[in-house]
Amino acid sequence: MKNSSSKVYTSTMIAALGGLLFGFDTAVISGTTDALQKHFGLSEAMLGFTVATALIGTIFGSIMVSRPSDRHGRRKVLLVLALFYLISAIGSGVAWDLYSFWFFRFLGGLAVGGASVVSPMYIAEISPADKRGRLVGWQQFNVCLGICLAYVSNFLVVKTGWFSADVASFMAAWRWMFMVEAIPAAAFLFLIAFIPESPRWLAEQKRTEEALGVLREVGASDPKAVLDDIMESMHQQFDTVHAKFWQSKYALPITAAIALAVFNQLSGINALLYYAPKVFALGGSDPDLALLQSIPVGIMLVISTTLGMLLIDRIGRKPLLIIGSFGMAVFLALAGFQFMAKPSGEVSNSLMWLFIGYLLFFGPSTGAVIWVYISEIFPNRVRAKGQSLGSFTHWFMAAVVSQAFPVAVALPWIGAGASFLFFAICMVAQAIFVWRVLPETKGVSLEGLQKKLGIE
Repeated sequence: MKNSSSKVYTSTMIAALGGLLFGFDTAVISGTTDALQKHFGLSEAMLGFTVATALIGTIFGSIMVSRPSDRHGRRKVLLVLALFYLISAIGSGVAWDLYSFWFFRFLGGLAVGGASVVSPMYIAEISPADKRGRLVGWQQFNVCLGICLAYVSNFLVVKTGWFSADVASFMAAWRWMFMVEAIPAAAFLFLIAFIPESPRWLAEQKRTEEALGVLREVGASDPKAVLDDIMESMHQQFDTVHAKFWQSKYALPITAAIALAVFNQLSGINALLYYAPKVFALGGSDPDLALLQSIPVGIMLVISTTLGMLLIDRIGRKPLLIIGSFGMAVFLALAGFQFMAKPSGEVSNSLMWLFIGYLLFFGPSTGAVIWVYISEIFPNRVRAKGQSLGSFTHWFMAAVVSQAFPVAVALPWIGAGASFLFFAICMVAQAIFVWRVLPETKGVSLEGLQKKLGIE
């Protein structure tokens, strides 16, 4: 059983590399925004669109990936997504004009959107119920690790002195910030060959002997009983590609997936992560210091998400979300009041600490829980579609926030202060929604949840 247990962990860590690339790809652009603006002559609105180009790709990727993952399997889709990551990383760095840059960032977005659906879904489907929270949490941990690595990588690229300050040069630092991602993308592409296919997908294809073999391989306590539960949950409806999704009996999981994804973005997390150096510069930091201040933000995100992984199967999903929502609201409100009370350029010293406090609550709550909860709340027959819906909503809102934030901050009648206060109010609303609507899912098998929620 020891070898089997290790197999579920290694498979989880490999699949979660999709999350690391997800985090790296979405955060790496934060160190390039000034260079992109200068090189391509972008207005604030066009900068917002350029940042959002990848996010538009994530929207399409999250919508398009559910059918291929149901038809061809989770592992084959992860392989294609890894290839997209690799092409995007190299292409974004060698882009010859704005349109080619948009194309390669869009391709990377397709990979991010697809990985945000398939990686956590795959991990949930190979995980024992008592470990599912922290194993799926590896996805979010790797997202945060990828974000942190992107900040560190951006800083090192600038500070090595190997690259040019001339934004038009092929050796321009901003180009190499993107191309660094090719290293983990190539590793992901190579390692996918060593993971088994999802046993639940194999069962859906009526490949029961293979499914049973994988369940033994990943250390299921009673592989035959687990397989029987999976087969029973399908109710002989094995055509997951054409399974009807929009039904009233799925109203609760659909509502939960949409709401959690919307609130995740209305926490302001991507406004901070995509524009971290810009936000710190707005608070008075010089450009180099602003880039450096992004690193503690990334480190805190990794630490707080690790805390969430340790707590999610002990405390449960709901308590983490409620406590985290109120904690985030406090620090977001303090940051908002700081910006409103002092002129731009006078809040630098305290701003980083307020955002670190905010991330202390974001990581274990909204950060750790969203992908876990969405991956487990839907029944087997429609899990890929449900995961796709949650991911689509998440990335649609991320595109809206990333496009709107720099515009809102530049408007004198809104500014950074009101923007962060708005995010604080949204977090109070999330706490109320979770308390009143969401069921707890801790420690119940995926098939058992179907019965518990009456959505068989």
